[in-house]
Amino acid sequence: MRRSARRAETLTGIALVLPALFWVGLLVAYPFGMAIYYSLSNTVISQGGSFVGFANFQALLGDGTFRQALQNSIVFTTVAVAVKTVLGVALALILYRRLRVKRLIRGLVLLPFVIPTALSTLGWLWMYDSLYSVITWTLNRVFLLPVGLGPIEVNWLGSPVLAMTAVIVVNIWRGLPFFAITVLAGLTAIPTEFYEAAEVDGAGRWGRFWHVTYPLLKPVLAVVILFSTIFTFADFNIVYVLTRGGPQEATHLFATLSHALAFESMQLGRGAAVSLFMFPVLVVVVALQLRYLHRDETRYA
Repeated sequence: MRRSARRAETLTGIALVLPALFWVGLLVAYPFGMAIYYSLSNTVISQGGSFVGFANFQALLGDGTFRQALQNSIVFTTVAVAVKTVLGVALALILYRRLRVKRLIRGLVLLPFVIPTALSTLGWLWMYDSLYSVITWTLNRVFLLPVGLGPIEVNWLGSPVLAMTAVIVVNIWRGLPFFAITVLAGLTAIPTEFYEAAEVDGAGRWGRFWHVTYPLLKPVLAVVILFSTIFTFADFNIVYVLTRGGPQEATHLFATLSHALAFESMQLGRGAAVSLFMFPVLVVVVALQLRYLHRDETRYA
């Protein structure tokens, strides 16, 4: 009787899991397997190709554009995630305070994350326009002309340094709500008794943050930084809409370079190889983050 019940329970569990496994295999495993297959071939769109082993990866290591994209991806991800971490915690602390229109403010904060990326980035493209930039207009009218300077014209997307700064700013603007809301959820889970005890012990605002808020937020921060690093490192829409990797390859990331090689140059094998270069880097980042998170959990257990 018990064996039949356990067998029925096992079969029911398998039946419930199979649809999820099917969709994961169809939407994740199959494309990943095809990417590996193409990366090991010299496939060209509409012409086919043959197996070449690791020749694509070896060629990429000697390609200056790929090395530039690797450097750009590291700079882009590091700066964007660092700024989002600082601003996200600060914004979460502000939203945690008692405000009259707290719900409205929280809703407005989520707008950059809710609006479709391509649509919001088109708005930023207009703001960065070399002739009709609202940023340049504001800079001239508010800051420079009143003191007798300017007017100046800034080609925000025409200079390598300014273009990289521009795409980082847009990525921060879009990813900040994810940080703030997630950290805010972690703040609401901290018992108020801890703050009261710290205040009784004479801890000020900074002392309460450093000795109460930060230690209890570290697991939340580790998870949100992990996800933000993955999303930022694999970003495509923002850079593609704003610069398409230019000027002078200064903003090419792995995703945009892979797209350019695979669908603009028709080198599907080379483009797949670029996209797979992201995988080991992300594996290392995830492993380090999870190790840090596990060590932190064992310390406070």
